[in-house]
Amino acid sequence: MEKMFNRVVVVTALLASCAVGAASNAYYRVECETVGGVTRLAGLVKVQKTGDVAVPGTWAVLGGADAVMFENGRIVVKGGLRFDAQGVAFSLTGRGVTFGEGTARYQIGLDGKRTNVTKDGFSLEPHPNTPGGVTWLDLTWQSVPPALDPAQLAINRGHQIKFMHPLPRLRNGTVQCSVNNNPELAIPGVLTAQGKDIGFFMKSLRDVVSANRRLFFLEGKPVVCNHNWIRDHVHQMKGWCHWERDCLSFLQLIIDRQRPDGMYYELVKQLDDGHWMMVEDTSRILFPEDNLAMARLDLEADVEYLVVEAAHLYWRMTGDDVWMASVLPKLEKGINWQTSDPQRWNAEYGLCIRPFTIDTWDFVPMESTGQDRRIRPWEPMPAFHGDNTGVWQAMHQLAAMNERLGRNDRAADWRRRADVLKANIFKHLWNGRYFIHQKFLGTDKGIDDKENERLSLSDAYALNRNILTLEQKRSIVEEYQRRRKTTGAFAEWFTIDPPYEPTFGSHKSGTYVNGAISPFTAGELAKGAFGCGYESYGWDILQRFMKMVEKDGAVYFLYNPKGGNSTTAYLGPSAWGAAALLSAVDEGLAGIVNMGFGYDAIAFSPRWPVTPYREVRYFTGYENVGRYVDCRYIQTNEGFRYNLRSPAKKVSAHLLVPTGTTPKILRVNGVETPFVLSTVGESKYVDATVTPAGGVADFEVLY
Repeated sequence: MEKMFNRVVVVTALLASCAVGAASNAYYRVECETVGGVTRLAGLVKVQKTGDVAVPGTWAVLGGADAVMFENGRIVVKGGLRFDAQGVAFSLTGRGVTFGEGTARYQIGLDGKRTNVTKDGFSLEPHPNTPGGVTWLDLTWQSVPPALDPAQLAINRGHQIKFMHPLPRLRNGTVQCSVNNNPELAIPGVLTAQGKDIGFFMKSLRDVVSANRRLFFLEGKPVVCNHNWIRDHVHQMKGWCHWERDCLSFLQLIIDRQRPDGMYYELVKQLDDGHWMMVEDTSRILFPEDNLAMARLDLEADVEYLVVEAAHLYWRMTGDDVWMASVLPKLEKGINWQTSDPQRWNAEYGLCIRPFTIDTWDFVPMESTGQDRRIRPWEPMPAFHGDNTGVWQAMHQLAAMNERLGRNDRAADWRRRADVLKANIFKHLWNGRYFIHQKFLGTDKGIDDKENERLSLSDAYALNRNILTLEQKRSIVEEYQRRRKTTGAFAEWFTIDPPYEPTFGSHKSGTYVNGAISPFTAGELAKGAFGCGYESYGWDILQRFMKMVEKDGAVYFLYNPKGGNSTTAYLGPSAWGAAALLSAVDEGLAGIVNMGFGYDAIAFSPRWPVTPYREVRYFTGYENVGRYVDCRYIQTNEGFRYNLRSPAKKVSAHLLVPTGTTPKILRVNGVETPFVLSTVGESKYVDATVTPAGGVADFEVLY
């Protein structure tokens, strides 16, 4: 290709028209390169006398002003400059500068011709308006990071697979990876070299959870909650545990106010709200000085195991054994009450019971009981699977706490009790493919004959409670997939399916939890799918929800099954679903699970190969205790690599292998390491347990 270089000498600089400091005489040369009829500005070089040679692309300083540089067809400018010369009208000013998205607008003129910007350079054409002999045109400047040689990055030294695009960055070529100041960068959060959609999806989820934070004062003490029902607080803890600084005050209040028999109150509301009037005196405490009440809606049967779940998570976050030991007796008392009180436990079946509600909700079919949440002696008391799988999980959590304190006999007793409960669960509540919604005991009956076929939201929760075998998990996921093909709803993330016809209480079929679509089901289902060999399905759920959030600009509590719009008639905490989706990304897709205390032991099961992202940086941790995890991922034709920086002393890696590839070598921190190639469904994983060096575990898998 023919190249022609036009070198034009610019003589004495004229500074009178710009406020850039004291005037100073200097000589400049403007270098233009013409290739195929396109003229590029190749360099603006300060020289001491006409004819001096300098390298294009070096910085030029004019009269104490900021720097100016033309380099490789791009212009980089700081400050405003203007100079004219004999035979050349060349002007550059800061007039009309705007900033945004890494772009500034400047004006350029050359020889009275118009300057057009293309991806190949600057082309010249006559311009009709040349005021004062100088042409003023807009030029868009784009910041370009310095040229990068990946081999020179410290993180790549000694590695065959190299990280190519350090993150964060605004762009990767023409792909926008973020915006100024990286508002999406927080924990848990993600950056990719292939776009910004998932990073801003996670930001939206964090924003929804954060907006649900509440503060109240009780007897002179501030209490932080998210929000003021312990159920919502615990389910949303899957999100806010990562950034909240006061993780304990509401949970501590609930534990400290435990009733002597072991029951917990579940909510704190204003006295003029009225929830406290839905129950007996024994299920409420009034605080007239603060105009608040604590209450327990008697028909709720999930509170005791949720309190254990929250306490166990806080203990795992902090490693505070002293605190754990102080609350353990009350946690055990709560589960003992749950599994012995006649209104909570059926001794004949060995199962937890509750009034006839939809899943874990707080109302029964009779519309007249809408403002009455007591347990009525004449009402049926079926066994609901979600209460029982939740209590089973709590028993194992109590066993772990006791074991930590050296109480091995008590730990063994909790595990024995859990084994008995599990046997009863699968004897009475499992239909061979998924859980029966409500199991009516004795002569009690429901309002139709469909309880055995109803799929409820707690089937999705069961996927992540460690009670199911791999085959049972896959069976539940397959049922959701099957119903996706046959449902008339826009998605298969049911609260209950089929709903009760024509109503359940005052709630018509397809409304509220009688058939609306829920993000918390979506989140739990996605996380469960990631863990049982249906990784692509887990990613599909997240992708569909990402599009919904982009369309709506929000996450809703529940969605209309037909139109996919919010069921605004029944407001609830959108943060519940947002937290479940955050957890699906954090523990399911990114696959970073705290197995110790403050991430000192990590189960590392990333599934990025099912996404379109080929280079990723993911962050998680617990800000409350200052523990952070920073993970980088890249996939190439040679293999894939993860660089995991964390407080972990032990990492149990379970690395999803991209479809159609066969791993041959695993290097950990540059050292070839034995591995096991395991199979989950049709998915293959590279398995190895390693000890990080200096806080780093670098996994390089070669095909």
